[in-house]
Amino acid sequence: MSDKKLAGIWIDTEKAIVVKNHDAQNAFKFFLCSPVKAEIQHGNSSENAANNAERTNRIKFFKEVEHLLTNSQEVYITGPGTIQEELKKYLHDTAQFKNLSITLDTAQKMSDEQVLEKVKEHFNA
Repeated sequence: MSDKKLAGIWIDTEKAIVVKNHDAQNAFKFFLCSPVKAEIQHGNSSENAANNAERTNRIKFFKEVEHLLTNSQEVYITGPGTIQEELKKYLHDTAQFKNLSITLDTAQKMSDEQVLEKVKEHFNA
């Protein structure tokens, strides 16, 4: 396995499952991080308020995911829909991650173990 700090994410609009091979300064085997859950806004007075709340919550969600990716050199993002593209754009708009190598893929719902295996497979670990 390479000594690069690698991370993989399965993400949808409700949660992100992050797998990485590094914690602080160690690069060893891949492990699961605690899932990051998105805050879902309910019952807003107007569509505008709902859109603003959704955007704020999405950024908060991405910030929590971003925190887990600190020091990663390569990231693999998979999941349903277009949220992977949103996360990639968000990361590339962040100074710390603007040159990060990101690979996108699509996948339906997966268990934590399936995500772990998919990430290991992607990085040939």
